[in-house]
Amino acid sequence: MKRFPFKKVLDGLTSGSSNSTPKGETEIAETLSSDNFTVCKVVRHGFPFEPTSMAYDPVQNILAVGTKNGSLRIFGRPGVDCHVRHDSDTAVLQLMFLVNEGALVSVCADDSLHLWNLRQKRPAILHSLKFNRERITNCTLPFQSKWLYIGTERGNVHVVNIESFVLSGYVINWNKAIELSRKTHPGPVVHLSDNPIDANKLLIGFETGAVVMWDLTTKMAEQRFNCSQPVRCVSWHHEGKQFIVSHTDGTLTMWNLKSAAKPANIISPHAKVPVKGLKPEPCTPVLKVEWRSVKNGDPFILFSGGLPYDKANSTPSITIMQGKTTTVLEMEHTVIDFLCLCDNPWPSNPQEPYAVVVLLESDLVVVDLTSQGYPCFENPYPMDLHESPVTCVQYYADCPSDLIPHLYSAGANSLNRKKQLYSKKNWPVKGGGWGSGGSSEQEIVITGHADGTIKFWDASRVMLQVLYKLKTAKVFEKKKQARSLDGDEEPFAIQMVKLCQESRLLAVAGASGHVILYRFSRLEVTTELSVLEIAIVYEPEEPDTPEAETPPPPPPTPLKRNTSTVSASSVASAMSAPAPVTQTTSGGATAGSGPASGNQATSTSSGDGIRDNVPNLKVKGGAHKRSSGFQADLCCQLVWVDGEAPSTITAVEINSCYGLLAFGTVSGLVIVDYLQKTCLLNMGTPDLYGSADPYTRTPRSPKKSKPQGLGDIVEQYMADPERCKSPTSSTGEQQNGVCVSPTSSNNSRKQGRNNHDPAQLKRTANRSPPTPPPSPKEGPDGGRVEPTSTFHFGHLIKCVISSLSMNPSVLHVPYRSEGSFTRSRSSSMSSLEKEAREGVQCLTFAESYTRKTESVTSPCVWVGTTLGSVLVIVINLPPPGEQRYTQPVIVTPSGTILRLKGSTLLMEFLDCNGSLITPPHEPWKDINRETKDVREKRPPLLQRSRMSPSSSTEIADRQFVIISSEKEAKVISLPSQTCAYRVKVAESSYVVRADVISLQNSVCLACYVANGHIMAFSLPSFRVLLDHDYLPLTDLRIGRTFQFSSHGKGVYQASPTELQRITICSEASENLHDMLGDLFLPVNTPEAPTKGFFRGLFGGGGSQLDRENLFGESSGRPSRSIARHIPGTGGLEGVKANSSSAAGELYKARIALHERGEKLSELEERTAQMMANAENFSTGSHQLMQKYKDKKWYQF
Repeated sequence: MKRFPFKKVLDGLTSGSSNSTPKGETEIAETLSSDNFTVCKVVRHGFPFEPTSMAYDPVQNILAVGTKNGSLRIFGRPGVDCHVRHDSDTAVLQLMFLVNEGALVSVCADDSLHLWNLRQKRPAILHSLKFNRERITNCTLPFQSKWLYIGTERGNVHVVNIESFVLSGYVINWNKAIELSRKTHPGPVVHLSDNPIDANKLLIGFETGAVVMWDLTTKMAEQRFNCSQPVRCVSWHHEGKQFIVSHTDGTLTMWNLKSAAKPANIISPHAKVPVKGLKPEPCTPVLKVEWRSVKNGDPFILFSGGLPYDKANSTPSITIMQGKTTTVLEMEHTVIDFLCLCDNPWPSNPQEPYAVVVLLESDLVVVDLTSQGYPCFENPYPMDLHESPVTCVQYYADCPSDLIPHLYSAGANSLNRKKQLYSKKNWPVKGGGWGSGGSSEQEIVITGHADGTIKFWDASRVMLQVLYKLKTAKVFEKKKQARSLDGDEEPFAIQMVKLCQESRLLAVAGASGHVILYRFSRLEVTTELSVLEIAIVYEPEEPDTPEAETPPPPPPTPLKRNTSTVSASSVASAMSAPAPVTQTTSGGATAGSGPASGNQATSTSSGDGIRDNVPNLKVKGGAHKRSSGFQADLCCQLVWVDGEAPSTITAVEINSCYGLLAFGTVSGLVIVDYLQKTCLLNMGTPDLYGSADPYTRTPRSPKKSKPQGLGDIVEQYMADPERCKSPTSSTGEQQNGVCVSPTSSNNSRKQGRNNHDPAQLKRTANRSPPTPPPSPKEGPDGGRVEPTSTFHFGHLIKCVISSLSMNPSVLHVPYRSEGSFTRSRSSSMSSLEKEAREGVQCLTFAESYTRKTESVTSPCVWVGTTLGSVLVIVINLPPPGEQRYTQPVIVTPSGTILRLKGSTLLMEFLDCNGSLITPPHEPWKDINRETKDVREKRPPLLQRSRMSPSSSTEIADRQFVIISSEKEAKVISLPSQTCAYRVKVAESSYVVRADVISLQNSVCLACYVANGHIMAFSLPSFRVLLDHDYLPLTDLRIGRTFQFSSHGKGVYQASPTELQRITICSEASENLHDMLGDLFLPVNTPEAPTKGFFRGLFGGGGSQLDRENLFGESSGRPSRSIARHIPGTGGLEGVKANSSSAAGELYKARIALHERGEKLSELEERTAQMMANAENFSTGSHQLMQKYKDKKWYQF
């Protein structure tokens, strides 16, 4: 264990370490080392992205799916899910199981074959074979055969030994297979299969319509079948006397081996009935057909495609024909492949199909063939993860023990209703075995989707099971023309989700500039949703003026009295009044032409289609029934202003102890009291600085004065005592025309709506793009920029902040999509001159020191911006109990500004012992169970971190705040605000995600960098513990969803349909082998069908084929230029997979030795017993012989 004293910082740890040292003698023990870290993939969830092929092992009951990017997903029973990938990103064209052998053959688009070993939990490639001169088009592997037939684009057929992956010298050339009279090439091989009852006969199907029965022993074509239409697929009848062929014109032809001249029957299942003498109208190609027999009934004929052209594009389908019945199963997506599930793997037996697996473009469907109506099985895998495109992901790796059961019970009703539509039988894919190990943590993954739904998933162990589904779109009225802020057709898309696990509050940010707050309740209630419409006003910038011609900003004008300030009680009546003619003042308040009693402009839309003072979506009015689960409590909506859309939301934070909700946009900050349904602050980000703004923001027009920030307004009110009176005194509505109490009227709370009218908040001043200081100075304080004026906040300042909560000065900036990934990535601060605006990137509620002079902690919210600034806003809360609902909450700037290079990504707090300080929170209680007239008056419980039993208010010595940006990370000592440690995380790249996580009873900083590196740093000294090149940021989807959670676990969206879970903890990686399921289990293969007496007597069966003699060394040497053998690493990987550590190897060897000893002892005992029995039998036999030795036969 290494100890790092804060009075002396070790040199040489990182190139960017600061030399400043915090005061005090506190030492923090850092227990983590590089041995505790390693990056490992855990499991992949969801539907395989862009599937291309499928295979099934009928004995092991496992399913394999290949994809376009070379990935393989192997599914067994629920909880058995394996993901592997080829070295090359080429599409998987075909998959074939070695039935009950624990192996799989994959054929890729680069003309390579691979043999996978499935007898280990992490399958690996044993052999590979790369074809050089010919392209592979079709392959087949007969049941219990070790010889693989390979058809090529040139029409030739090659044979490969599946055990050694060596090419045989036996070749079927296309010119020998076709008739001598044929003058054209038959085309590529599209089908290969042997006769079910005669392995000596190989059926070869060519694309142009030629089908050849090849005798492997005589090396001659025995029969030739000429089809009039191109061939797509062939399927045998189990008796081996007939086969069916599918064609490109939508027809099916049945052929009998006794008559090769013409087909026995031609079927056009979906063609329109023609007039006599005319041919049926052509249909789409029948891509695949399967002929499956039943002992007691008509056989099944299943095929995909074959529909008329007017229906083919709109209704992908699978057709099931049995006897005279034809059933068309319409699918929601394009059919990629299908196959029948049968109990018997022997092709010469009736297959008895019981289900059909249909692989669609975006789904996996299994149809029950034994139930009436062909219902579908309920899919236990999370295949519906992408039912609507995933837009955000949240991962909580250590949840309260009762959260998952409560979510499951809340979603059980809707899940049970769905189960009634499915088959009553169990899921047929039931192979493999569950892992034995695993962690005991309760894990939840939350996914937000484009249609406004939020899904909660149980991610404990290696499974992913849906628990609860929340539809946020139910809150709004449906409009056909509704669009999101960026013009997409998904106005309800979820952008951010924040869950307070202890209090079960859920904040959801949507694409239309709305934030919905949900409370969890186990009771069904009927309530009315409260709405806050909030504006962040901004006037477009004028063209850039040369810097030399820009006049200096004029001094801020005094704030004038406002005679038309809106009170909370006047909102409802003003909604029906006509819009007054407003006159804008420099202070941000307006004087209306109407009566002085608080006129408010209505939501308008001009004749030219300019939207003003209206939200993007309309909330449903009145009381509505809320089912158990998460119930909407408050909806905050940003409104359009002068035709400009609201800013996109970039950060959301909620605190149940304070009763506050904060969210930031690309242009400003909003703080809402969700208990009183009041907006406390909605202001542009530059205005949060006040006069302490470190950037030069010169006005664009010399006619317009510099806008005033929160700090400037504060200073002016301090100079004018008449304006500073208690917001709760007198009538509580309007004090000297300025101060309005947000709790002065009960009407607003009953009404459920509180509008902050942008017409009353417009400002004339414009801001130019922020320019940083000439040279950012850090000095001994670690980069803190002192404000130019000192704020002294007392009772007088509460008046100002209270008035701002009703009439804030705000700034609106046009929307920019993907704001978190389109910022400037230059490490130079001069690049900030090109930044057009400053937005809020992250938010954190905390009990912390807000100024240097403070000796105790206080509630506050830390604000991180896109320009690397960190601002602190102090929260003054009323006493707990009933006063919390009647007295206003006051928010004031502290004047503290910290700066880093790059956009701020993270802010977390440590106590003096180095333990993580979690924000205070209240325990969950179901408010619907309490009476409406009685509230609990006990003070809220400040729940602290499980790692730190001490309360943050008791930490009188100091705290440490960890701030991470795109470029660097710092540890700031509080309250002295000195930089204790600093590290440059990314030089040429930038940090995409940063999280402070708990690991091995300690904490560390985990970062994902855009260049693909996953890094971990010790805290607080920033020692590099991990630097692993994992996955470059090639898709913004990865960066948007990448997250770290407790115990070193992480998750990200690997594809539009899949989630990938990882871990950076070496202990979890070592235990992963026990957690994963087994793909192969020892199972006896069903016995081969017995040959009937008459079939054997009259020669009904085929002759025995000695493939070893036919395809072995006697066939000659193959050409070396055709294919090249590549040895795999499956054997080595198998050894590695059997034991992930030396201790595991010794333990397993000890167990194996003990088992072997027990078996030998048992065998020895049985042998001794058999010898004793044999000796007794010999003695008895000898005595019996002696007894009857001299007697005659008639004497017996």
